[in-house]
Amino acid sequence: MSLPARLTPVRLAAGIAAAIVAALAGCAPADSGASSNSSTTSAAAGASPSASPSATCSKDQLKTQAAGKLTIATDKPVYEPWFKDDKPENGQGFESAVAYAVADKLGYAKGDVTWTRVPFDSVIQPGPKTFDFDINEVSITEKRKQAVDFSSGYYDVTQAIITTKGSKIANAKTIADLKGAKIGAQVGTTSFDTIKNVIKPSSDPAVFNTNDDAAKALGNGQIDGLVTDLPTAFFITGSGEVKNSQIVGQFANTGGTPEQFGLVLDKGSSLTSCVTQAVDALRSAGTFKQLEQQWLAQSAGAPVLQ
Repeated sequence: MSLPARLTPVRLAAGIAAAIVAALAGCAPADSGASSNSSTTSAAAGASPSASPSATCSKDQLKTQAAGKLTIATDKPVYEPWFKDDKPENGQGFESAVAYAVADKLGYAKGDVTWTRVPFDSVIQPGPKTFDFDINEVSITEKRKQAVDFSSGYYDVTQAIITTKGSKIANAKTIADLKGAKIGAQVGTTSFDTIKNVIKPSSDPAVFNTNDDAAKALGNGQIDGLVTDLPTAFFITGSGEVKNSQIVGQFANTGGTPEQFGLVLDKGSSLTSCVTQAVDALRSAGTFKQLEQQWLAQSAGAPVLQ
């Protein structure tokens, strides 16, 4: 998840993406070489696939928070490459662009979209929502599906770990090399789950309310490593947000359905099927792949830790 991923932005994402693309041409983001646009299925979110929204998904049939409007939530602040300038309403950044593409597929013009800010951790908790859907690098998990609905996945993701040059894990080549390190991540994220379930360090992981706090802790030497999603790892290390930072490596998806980001809806929402149909149609049309190429850095150059 989530500079969710969420750092005080030095707005270099476009330049970073271009530099990485130039150096690492031909590699797909955040999936150890597989495009998030090609391997996802609506079954991952437990929803029925469809080529395009049906007649019952027309704008006038949708029961949204406000009639004729679509209320979309995300965190505060949000960061590149997912959003630009902490302004989700500007349509720039991968997830802002995805949100507006879904809205358009459902029949909502840009002026019909209203943004609201909701903290990441509260989005995935049970209870009524104040939004129609949330987009905030939220990974689809079975546990979360007990509390909220998800669309089908719009992005496949791997987790990565970053550190500072000269740290005790700067030259780590394997997961075992990370065991003795103090590693942190944002609360409630699959990045934090990766620390507990994949790395399994000898000391308790550090938990932070936001990735911004975690990144500051890394820069201040309070932790040895920070786990986040791979595109965000490229942004942190390339933008200078954490001085002298570097990617140690990424963690391979271990079989089955890859980790995916999905749009979050209220549990039992009448919109879930229609939103999923829109996501499926956009994926089939290649829209998400085009947006990845435009907004997200490439994933090569981050070795897979075994």
